[in-house]
Amino acid sequence: MSGTLAGTGKLIRLVLRRDRILLPLWVLWMSLAPVNFVSMTEELFPTAADRQEYAATSGSDPAFLALFGPLHNDSLGGIVTQRLGLVPLIVALISILTVIRHTRTEEENGRRELLGATVVGRHAPLAAALTVTLAANLVLALIMTAGLSGSGQPGGASFAVAMQFAVCGCVFAAVAAVAAQVTVGAGAARGLAIGALGAAYLLRLAGDAGGEGNALAWLSWLSPVGWAQQLRPFADERWWVLLPAAALTALLVAAAFRLSARRDLGAGLLVARPGPGTAAPSLSGPFGLAWRVHRGMLLAWVAGLAVLGAVFGGLAQGVGDALRDNDDLKDAFTRLGGEATLVDTFIASGMSIVGLVVSGYAVLTTLRLRAEEENLRAEHVLTGPVPRVRWAAGHLLFAFLGTAAAVAAAGLAAGLVHGLNSGDLGRELPRILGGALVQLPAAWTLAAITVAAFGLLPRLSAAVGWGALVVFLFLGQFGALMGLSQRALDLSPFTHIPKLPGGDVSVAPLVWLTALTAALVALGLAGFRRRDYTV
Repeated sequence: MSGTLAGTGKLIRLVLRRDRILLPLWVLWMSLAPVNFVSMTEELFPTAADRQEYAATSGSDPAFLALFGPLHNDSLGGIVTQRLGLVPLIVALISILTVIRHTRTEEENGRRELLGATVVGRHAPLAAALTVTLAANLVLALIMTAGLSGSGQPGGASFAVAMQFAVCGCVFAAVAAVAAQVTVGAGAARGLAIGALGAAYLLRLAGDAGGEGNALAWLSWLSPVGWAQQLRPFADERWWVLLPAAALTALLVAAAFRLSARRDLGAGLLVARPGPGTAAPSLSGPFGLAWRVHRGMLLAWVAGLAVLGAVFGGLAQGVGDALRDNDDLKDAFTRLGGEATLVDTFIASGMSIVGLVVSGYAVLTTLRLRAEEENLRAEHVLTGPVPRVRWAAGHLLFAFLGTAAAVAAAGLAAGLVHGLNSGDLGRELPRILGGALVQLPAAWTLAAITVAAFGLLPRLSAAVGWGALVVFLFLGQFGALMGLSQRALDLSPFTHIPKLPGGDVSVAPLVWLTALTAALVALGLAGFRRRDYTV
């Protein structure tokens, strides 16, 4: 196999050079963020009594358990670990994007073919991408361990927290490597890998929402995200959990190399069947062509979001049951409005997650514009009597209406399941559907940012789109805990979305977010109409 790895070292240096800004930035950002969490959490819960109260209320709240994972210890470190529960998902997402950027995207753009004409082995690009990404995750873990230890936390527990991040990053880097071999395009590879990440989070969510020992707790053990949290930092660490994570990573990496050897350059193992000899009448225009391009991913995302919504709707009834079984939690939420408040808070949190997840679809679909341009497929269409803006509008229709369809599917599923469980379908269905649909302006804003980048900075459109999603996710979930100013938090469109059901509706933010979306889309389309065709 040494011949197939020839030139790996040179390609590693090439990857490091291309990512010389992004790679150190995200490694340092993700590794040092928990250090800020420690100081902020210490300010919020300065005494042991404060931390015990948190553990008895919010720490055992099914909404918190579903979103962040279980609280294994009421120490300062234990609370920090729980509140960091979503950050490993960001590390996993960045790892996915990095691997696919340096594998399948390179093939799609033709640069891999140029490398193949030099002394570069067949597996060298894949080996270089995996080496850099896996090493980045391990460096992140080492820096995080040093930072947490320096802030006064035990060294062993600090290393366990860091390995939670590294486990998610390494496993899903390997998942992305497999996806890059299976699919034909970079967009499909990203969709498959991100879908696997979403499924893993969904399993973890369903397993942990009812607390330890619940009937569905075993689902968490089916998820690599669940394995990471089962390390239990600050609570008698389970180091053996690293073994299945390492084994799965090694198995997936081996599978990726094996699959790479079985396919041709630019091809995938999932081969599209030959089309008919003549095009259907629906393909006579850009909108019909866009439907053919996007329909598979759209239907998959609608189905996936419907499942996610059904899970939130099914768990909501258990929130009320948990309230009745926990006197401390019951007293706390009775003062805030009773069981209905807790259930509404849980569902509103779930719809916020739906908004973040569907934003990934919005960015992914919008970036199809760039993929079509890079692969020269757009050139064949635009050389005919098809204006650029009309061609782009066909794809953007699915970026915006497809996002609405996926969000509506999640809201309908959640409202239907919770309405049937509570016996009040007529009331709950429209309330929960409204809580889902109100997320649309924020998701559309992300799509619009990507459109603007496509029109003005086409080569940076993927970095801008995914970077904005990661930054907004971080600000929304962890900005307040890190003590960031309200001005910084307001940079995320999700900050301005009403928390429904149960919260107050403010129309003004929804209106100006929609206006901002329209302005950014217009700016992007104007830039695309005037700029040169860029590969």
